[in-house]
Amino acid sequence: MAKKAKTEQSAGKKKQTTSKQTEQKQNRKKTTTGKQSAANNKQPVKKQEPAKKKQTAANKKQNTAVKTKQLSDSLKVIPLGGLEQIGMNMTAIEYNGKIVVIDCGMAFADDTLLGIDLIIPDITYLKQNKSKVKAFFITHGHEDHIGAIPYILKEINVPIYGTKLTIALIRKKLEETKLLDSAKLKVVDYGQKFYVSDFKVEFIRTNHSISDAAAIAIRTPAGLIYHTGDFKVDYTPVYGDAMNLWRMAELGQKGVLAVFSDSTNAMRPGYTMSETTVGERFDALFAEHQKQRIIVATFASNVDRVQQVINTAYKYKRKVILEGRSMINVIETATELGYINMPKNTLISIDELGNYPDNRIVIITTGSQGESMAAKNHNKINIRSNDVIIFSSNPIPGNEKAVANVMNELSALGAKVVFEQTHVSGHACQEEIKLIYTLLKPKYVIPVHGEYRHRIANAQIAYNMGYDEKDVFLIDTGDILELSEKKGKVIGHVQSGGIYVDNSGVEDVGRSILDDRKDLSERGVLIVSVCLNTTEGFVISGPEIFTRGWVYDGESEKLIEDVRKIIYNALVDYLSRNHYNRGKAKMIIADEVRKYLKNHNNKGPMILPFILEVEQEN
Repeated sequence: MAKKAKTEQSAGKKKQTTSKQTEQKQNRKKTTTGKQSAANNKQPVKKQEPAKKKQTAANKKQNTAVKTKQLSDSLKVIPLGGLEQIGMNMTAIEYNGKIVVIDCGMAFADDTLLGIDLIIPDITYLKQNKSKVKAFFITHGHEDHIGAIPYILKEINVPIYGTKLTIALIRKKLEETKLLDSAKLKVVDYGQKFYVSDFKVEFIRTNHSISDAAAIAIRTPAGLIYHTGDFKVDYTPVYGDAMNLWRMAELGQKGVLAVFSDSTNAMRPGYTMSETTVGERFDALFAEHQKQRIIVATFASNVDRVQQVINTAYKYKRKVILEGRSMINVIETATELGYINMPKNTLISIDELGNYPDNRIVIITTGSQGESMAAKNHNKINIRSNDVIIFSSNPIPGNEKAVANVMNELSALGAKVVFEQTHVSGHACQEEIKLIYTLLKPKYVIPVHGEYRHRIANAQIAYNMGYDEKDVFLIDTGDILELSEKKGKVIGHVQSGGIYVDNSGVEDVGRSILDDRKDLSERGVLIVSVCLNTTEGFVISGPEIFTRGWVYDGESEKLIEDVRKIIYNALVDYLSRNHYNRGKAKMIIADEVRKYLKNHNNKGPMILPFILEVEQEN
């Protein structure tokens, strides 16, 4: 009887488990009712107590498994850059103890960061979870998406996946930094599906201002994440096919948990113009200036733009010169892979410049962002009054003043500067963003890639399309966003921010160093040198005063003499009454100088005392 009851109970338990798994997906109330009914049917069998105890343990184990599954039905998204500025793009996706990272970019430093060349993301969280990080997926080859790779690969060396041109540009960068041998670079085709740990990944064709740009779809048991990368909808791209809208619609039909969308142009209504329209403008400018030398300044990575300059130069029988290390490297790589079509005998070196008349030359150069290469003191290109200089890019936010200064310098030399209608953006405007949301039908919208004003404009697009505020997330760098089919919420924060890299390649230049540099630039420096007999306690020589960036020469003589006397008297007084201490002596020098300058309404410089100590007895 007990054996039969146990068998029936086991069968009932199996039936209950099957019923529960089916009914959980359909109706939680029915599951609860079914469980209660099964339990009630078993209660009258008194001889089942040992079996019942076993069932309780089994049920406890089963309930724990269900609870664990429910917890794993969510994933975490942690942006480590790209939200407060244009650049430094990096987003970590975490599921079931595994992490993959989308993009690894840098940002350019502004004028306030003295001596800093670039900024890379703070990856403390990734380093703390190094064993969990499985791969980097790169959307395209612009510096704000690949520029930090040489720095971060030293810390976290995992496979890097990207399309053909993207990986080739990364390879070139790693060759220069001697990191290529240890790198694991993986070329991915559009539409190819592959697994990295628990993540099923697909690269989807998009359009941008560089060839081989991709959106990335990452499927997990918790749902599908779609990251647009930088994109626009261009139906007539210079190279390759138009954006794969069909695949996006297909994913939308299957269900998309969240879309991380480019916000750069979210404040602009309408559509972004096709890249081919710039080619039409180039044609008009070349036709207008057939007797003059033409110089085109643009981004080295804007391969499609360079191709259009080459096409126009060939049409008007001009030779092409590439100038700037990054320009040469990128175009050589793109040409080798077939992304640039360079007609035979069109490209010449900068050393051949003097062999051709001005009306047979086009120079394609970097320098569109105000770098010295575009300025009048270029070592190989002397700007002439007859030159036509085309700026074919928009200034990066923060570079506007530098670009304007270069344009003014070039104009003062007599060159004709052209910048109107010579550039189209590589980023989607409002109607294109609406199209993406319509096709993908995501449950959640997370605006990325842009300053806060850009991201809030992107969020407004989603609100206007009927999205509820609770399903649109304006998160900050370092936020831990947990997403599931039930809800999304920010559950914490990790260490994040920027790591400063100076022009010597030193990483993590501290904030205190930058503050010192700012102090020096604003206040100048006063250096005090004095020689002391520390045994007998008297001043042997000095103090000598040296200043930089503090006072004008005409004002300095009396002021410096007064400061010298103040320091001398203070040291004599101190040494006559106290046992010598170097730290105390330095503090007295600095305090006395500050006090004197404050009383004379003078903003004090940074004070650096140097004491030469001599130990001798008379």
